[in-house]
Amino acid sequence: MAKRGLKRRFVRLGMSLVIGGSMFQLGSCDPSVRATLLTGLEQTTGTLLNTVNSAFFISLQDDDESQDSTGLTTT
Repeated sequence: MAKRGLKRRFVRLGMSLVIGGSMFQLGSCDPSVRATLLTGLEQTTGTLLNTVNSAFFISLQDDDESQDSTGLTTT
């Protein structure tokens, strides 16, 4: 369990460094390039979150449907 916690900390640290480094790089970019990049990142993040949200609620619906179909018989 200690290895898993240590690995998780290193992954979080690495992601923080990558995100922080990319923000410093964006400061020296051309404003139009920066705007295009941030717009694309915003759309990608929004789409990803919507997909995860939809998948969560679909998984809840599947659980309810499986309980209803247990009483069905085939001929």
